[in-house]
Amino acid sequence: MPKLEESIQPSALALATSNGKEIAETGLRPWGCYTVLEEGRGYKIKRIEVKPGHRLSLQMHHHRSEHWIVVSGTAKVVCGDSEILLSSNQSTYVPPCTQHRLENVGVIPLVLIEVQNGEYLGEDDIVRFQDDYSRVETV
Repeated sequence: MPKLEESIQPSALALATSNGKEIAETGLRPWGCYTVLEEGRGYKIKRIEVKPGHRLSLQMHHHRSEHWIVVSGTAKVVCGDSEILLSSNQSTYVPPCTQHRLENVGVIPLVLIEVQNGEYLGEDDIVRFQDDYSRVETV
């Protein structure tokens, strides 16, 4: 019989209540992981954890904006032409159609809460411009 962690697909894990309603979704990524805490019409709330020394791709979303609130750690945020450092209890806003990147420049895991707003919140609404993990599509 395989161990539980061997039976979990690395791309996503869904936890369900007894009636089958999805209550949490976790996505494992090379930079860390995310967990969807709540989702409703026009919004999604995630907990994002970024490993020390790692960063997400330089990316953009057509259909959503994002608000990031740092819970712990230090975040380097690139948003459009600006670059800022955020620490615990600080936040920033990422408008739709704006190139952005999140990086953990500290020595402990970066934990933040992300609130997405928009008409479409799917994981496939990501245009990657640069990526440390070779996930940029070339045309």
